[in-house]
Amino acid sequence: MSACSIFHGVCSWPGAYPPALERCPVLVVKDFKLHYNPALDGLRGVAILLVILSHSHAPLFDGAFFGVDLFFVLSGYLITSLLLMENESEGRIGFWRFYRRRFYRLMPALALFLGAYCIFAPLLWPDLNDIYTDALVSILYLADYGIAFFDSPDTLLHMWSLSVEEHFYLIWPPLLVLLLRFSKPGRLWRPIALLWALSWLWRVYWVDQGQHFYEIFFRFDTRASGLFAGALLAAVMIERPDFIAALKARMHHAMWVPLAVPLLMALQWDNQDAMVWGITVVECAAVVLLVAASQGSGLVFDMLSSPSLVKLGRLSYGVYLWHYPVVRYLRADFSWPVVVALGLAISVALSALSFYTIERWALRMRDGERKGGERQPQAQPA
Repeated sequence: MSACSIFHGVCSWPGAYPPALERCPVLVVKDFKLHYNPALDGLRGVAILLVILSHSHAPLFDGAFFGVDLFFVLSGYLITSLLLMENESEGRIGFWRFYRRRFYRLMPALALFLGAYCIFAPLLWPDLNDIYTDALVSILYLADYGIAFFDSPDTLLHMWSLSVEEHFYLIWPPLLVLLLRFSKPGRLWRPIALLWALSWLWRVYWVDQGQHFYEIFFRFDTRASGLFAGALLAAVMIERPDFIAALKARMHHAMWVPLAVPLLMALQWDNQDAMVWGITVVECAAVVLLVAASQGSGLVFDMLSSPSLVKLGRLSYGVYLWHYPVVRYLRADFSWPVVVALGLAISVALSALSFYTIERWALRMRDGERKGGERQPQAQPA
């Protein structure tokens, strides 16, 4: 498979990029942004639907918490792709630029949500006494270890996954630089594959030690495998090791992996099989779906490019932020179908309000960097 067939379009300026990027006829690189692929937003839409079904306590969807692992793989894949393109183009990775862009993409929407939560939660749940503590732990991105070991935040339980991703954003760029420095050309994928395997073994180790399910489920160090799986896919796509051709020829066999994911919905909370092998199956399925969706055509691409899924996926960050307190409030008085339908509708509305106000402003700030005295054109957020 072509290293960059994961993106669509044509290279903007012949000769503008190093040979590893010029070989790829269908890559678009402009200020280290990926050309927009609607199927990836569709995959985000699927992930957020699974998360809402899980938190709504929908029957037959006990294991829908695996939807978060789709987000992890996608994040690792996109972030690593951007970092590797920047390294190939400039010979370095700009840490400040990376962290600045992450801040503008994530923090304004999170701050708005937590501010609203601090205002309205005392009215909705007058008996709660940990509202402001939960908000503080959440905005500091400490929710993963806070929940695992200190039961905080409790009313903002979903903040754990944002903390996991934020910890990855903090350590991955400098770690990737080290891997690039000490890896032979074209073999970066090997140490990343080792990190993926070690992260799985680390999770299994704690299961073997008898640690509680929730102490393993929420922590960055035991949930980083999905992010490394996405990073591995990005490295393999760009470096194109020799085995890629053989894998491409057998790609149709790999499509059975995503079909196994619905069977995992029967894995209930506290089932350690989810930690041992369930998460790994979902990560492999996410990788297969990413490769299939990146073809630009075919059944998987067409399904994930459904307009409703794409629109939901574009709002998925905001929907994820807002959905948990909404669903938690609704499920106290309504049956699960009502919680799913009404919770999704309210969360999408709040997310759209956030997206078209503060998030749009933040993206303009993020993408409006001046270069040569001119404002740079905006692009779709990765």
